Amino acid sequence: MFESIPMAKPDAILGLTEAFKKDPNPSKINLSVGVYKDNTGNTPIFASVKKAEERLLAAEKSKSYLSIEGSKEYGDAVQALLFGKDHEILASKRAATAHTPGGTGGLRVAADFLKAHFPGATVWLSDPTWPNHPNVFQAAGLACKTYPYFDFATNTLTFDKLLEGLRAVPKGDVVLLHACCHNPTGVDPTAAQWKAIADVLAERGALPFFDFAYQGLAKGLSEDAAGVLELARPGVEMLIASSFSKNFGLYNERVGALTVVAGNSDPAEKAMSQIKSCIRANYSNPSFHGGAIVTTILNDPSLRAEWEGEVTAMRNRINGMRKTFVETLKAKGVGRDFSFIAGQTGMFSFSGLSPEQVERLKKEYGIYIVGNGRINVAGMTDSNVGVLCDAIAKVL
Repeated sequence: MFESIPMAKPDAILGLTEAFKKDPNPSKINLSVGVYKDNTGNTPIFASVKKAEERLLAAEKSKSYLSIEGSKEYGDAVQALLFGKDHEILASKRAATAHTPGGTGGLRVAADFLKAHFPGATVWLSDPTWPNHPNVFQAAGLACKTYPYFDFATNTLTFDKLLEGLRAVPKGDVVLLHACCHNPTGVDPTAAQWKAIADVLAERGALPFFDFAYQGLAKGLSEDAAGVLELARPGVEMLIASSFSKNFGLYNERVGALTVVAGNSDPAEKAMSQIKSCIRANYSNPSFHGGAIVTTILNDPSLRAEWEGEVTAMRNRINGMRKTFVETLKAKGVGRDFSFIAGQTGMFSFSGLSPEQVERLKKEYGIYIVGNGRINVAGMTDSNVGVLCDAIAKVL
């Protein structure tokens, strides 16, 4: 049976990492996959994570299954991180959280839930968006459409067109929003723009769905939740997929969450019962270790303070590399204006490099960038930024 199966195309992003590993170029640089690297080029384990793991190993007495939705302590910690511990949503108990295998797992569980109970709903994605977003929703059988987001000519948010696009979303459809550090553009709405987005979605009766993969990497842990908090008005329903790969460095632990917010506690409980059914038919229940790390850190004042300091240091390094990259390109004599990159947030930037230029960077210089020109700024270091900028100057 299997002999007739054709070879699948490599993943647009992860496939580049495989090619990078095989590249013999000693000066090769990988700016494709979304993994943070420190200034030595390593992906570090947080000190707070190591300490939490030591505590967990010392106290561990069983390897028994978690419940389908994971531990209550984890869910409570996730909700407090999203909304703040004193938010009305927590007080009214109109949110419920399931521990999922990464943020992608949260997206897929939500997709299965939406397909089962709102099969006619279309999921609206920003143009552009993370390339795996349409894969996840279409694999669950949901239709996808796009709304305008980015002005490729000015490298800015095309806000008027964005609102115009959202005003065309039918009632009952789902609008996927990047809570912060928009992937791939690095361009986020302002507080006033989030308010306007919230007003339009409420007027249209659309369901907001946040992909929150980078909390803490734009402006700060609480600041980065501005969009979520603006839309989290009394009685408003929403879905939120969280990831702790980046802000805890827990990439291979696959730690995420899906939070459903309902109008009150009763529909929240009913929705979670159906989400649990989706999980049971998929992976049954989550793994323990990564979620326990997150719970331990968030619930311990000392570890939390250390972790927040590590997130701040990560954010500052990324923002610093943005400025260094722009300044180095200018120093290398590049005439094109790349200053917009310094004003973007998070790990990614839309560089404006063409697919042909990206291909030349790979073939001639061993520099790996996603075909649409998205670069992972966190993959730059003081030692490789000069080589990178030299190569970009040549292909331009």
